[in-house]
Amino acid sequence: MTTPQPSAYTRPSAAARALAVVPAPPRWAVRAAHVAAVTALPAGLWRLGLVTGWHGGYTDAGYRAMGFSGWGAVWPVFLSLFTEALALLTIGLVRPWGTVPPRWVPFVGGRPVDPRAVVLAASLGAAGLAVLWTPFAGWWAMPGTDMTRLGHFLVGFLYLPTVAWAPLLATVTVSYHRRHRATALSRTA
Repeated sequence: MTTPQPSAYTRPSAAARALAVVPAPPRWAVRAAHVAAVTALPAGLWRLGLVTGWHGGYTDAGYRAMGFSGWGAVWPVFLSLFTEALALLTIGLVRPWGTVPPRWVPFVGGRPVDPRAVVLAASLGAAGLAVLWTPFAGWWAMPGTDMTRLGHFLVGFLYLPTVAWAPLLATVTVSYHRRHRATALSRTA
């Protein structure tokens, strides 16, 4: 009597096996990832408001000098959307699509990703964000040229959440690394 061979329909795919062995993220990491995903939102909404004609704390002369009309509006809109898209990627570190991207994603969709590449990209991202956004912690010590006094004060609060993005991303990255390292270690044992 011959043993039936498993068909492609009964054999779990590499993607299903990868998802099955990675432990669930801790609750704190899920919360940190969601908070990180919205850290760029206040500054992005402020920039979008500038494009729509709201002066956002600038004096009339300062707003005109910034040139937020016509082609000058493209950069703030792109920056706001791109920054928020990057911030939302943090959620991938605590969701299944951070281990196996959806099939519609070009080049990598439906296949398990190398966790080392994800950790490297996220770590470099956290380092870059720290360099980029940490100076905004001292926003109020910077001169508020072409801004009203109240506007300069309020813009500092709108950019302050971005300072938290780097440490949040770093901690979620460490959690992702630990979960995937535990999986790799259990496979070798």
